[in-house]
Amino acid sequence: MNEKPFKIFVVEDNEWYNKLLVHNLSLNPDYEIESFSTGRELILNLHKSPDVITLDYRLPDIKGLELLKKIKAVNEDIQVILISEQDDIEVVVELLKHGAYDYIVKTDHIRERLLNTVHNIRKGVRLQREILSLRKEVKKKYGYENTIIGSSAATKRIYDLIEKATRTSISVTITGETGTGKELVAKAIHYNSKRSAKPFVAVNMAAIPRDLAESELFGHEKGAFTGANIRRIGKFEEAHGGTLFLDEIAEMDISLQAKLLRALQEKEIVRVGSNKPVKTDCRIIVATNKKLQDLVMEGKFREDLYYRLFGLSVELPPLRDRGKDIITLSKHFIKEFCAENDFPLKSLSKTAIDKLLSYSYPGNIRELKSVIELAVTVTDSDEITADNIILGNEALIPENIDKEMTLREYNIRIVKSYLKKYNDNNLVADKLGIGVATVYRMLKEEK
Repeated sequence: MNEKPFKIFVVEDNEWYNKLLVHNLSLNPDYEIESFSTGRELILNLHKSPDVITLDYRLPDIKGLELLKKIKAVNEDIQVILISEQDDIEVVVELLKHGAYDYIVKTDHIRERLLNTVHNIRKGVRLQREILSLRKEVKKKYGYENTIIGSSAATKRIYDLIEKATRTSISVTITGETGTGKELVAKAIHYNSKRSAKPFVAVNMAAIPRDLAESELFGHEKGAFTGANIRRIGKFEEAHGGTLFLDEIAEMDISLQAKLLRALQEKEIVRVGSNKPVKTDCRIIVATNKKLQDLVMEGKFREDLYYRLFGLSVELPPLRDRGKDIITLSKHFIKEFCAENDFPLKSLSKTAIDKLLSYSYPGNIRELKSVIELAVTVTDSDEITADNIILGNEALIPENIDKEMTLREYNIRIVKSYLKKYNDNNLVADKLGIGVATVYRMLKEEK
């Protein structure tokens, strides 16, 4: 792919000096140069979108500051280098304040200074183009059709809600069973909103130790606690201007909920170990696989925080309620996995399709993806059959079930089977209806 030409306009009414600047800049064959002698000529050609303009401060028709303002009004990304015979610091400050990139005095050494300045601008332009290209790729990756794949009525409702969420910065609460794609939906909302150029910062509240959660969210000052050797900004500051995604919000400690509420209401945070508030501006999206209303009734979640967070509600349906989306997703995962591993593309036999549609997928999309990747791996042909589809109700049956064991031994074997499938202690605890601490304890006892 050829790089876009780096375009420079030279604006100078002194014919000899105009030719001098053009000559010096033309030494670099990558630069595309055009020259003008008046401000009016420049304005008539701004539609060509130059990357840089070298601008004589004292043109006969329009003064430098006025012309600088007009350039920036048309395209603020154009970098302007003012060139003048005078070295007046007050003038320089005023020009820089209105967006000038640099101010160069006409001397015998202008050539080196000018070329270095243009070189630095070009590096910045290249970086900006790379960033813009990456942003376009990310936005495409998190387009609605790439985030929630399918054509069922339930999927179309999700498209509609995501579109509504992108129009404003309203808080969003995403609910749904584990594995339904809550973080993907959060990213789709962010990368299709007006905040897409700013950071998307995700925090899993269930994965942060309780005593570190406040520091993680709000940051801390040096010396705030043992081990705090430097100042550290928190996730709120990191997400400034963008989106802060709080996953598993139901797991947040009740004492921290009050501080989160204050941060949301006041739009400011206080780092641990400091009394100085720091203003923040970030959109909040939260997700949970639990019913927050039930937790409010049980006194485990603050009612005022619940209403402050709720905003637009996006409820993701379980995979078992999405009908033939299961097959659409399966084909997507096959194509993706085959491409990643340089496999020839596989197809699904009718028996495989029937088997995939017959299962309830307690692990939802995440489980289906694992099932498909395993099926692609084990099949010896270009077609996946029912025998290649290993579902959870087959994989989770403990081996040697007829062997005499104590109830505790059976329980440990079941926990290990679930862990082998889900590889997530919190998810296993949720699936089995036990506490995470119980999972850890049973594994420790088994050792």
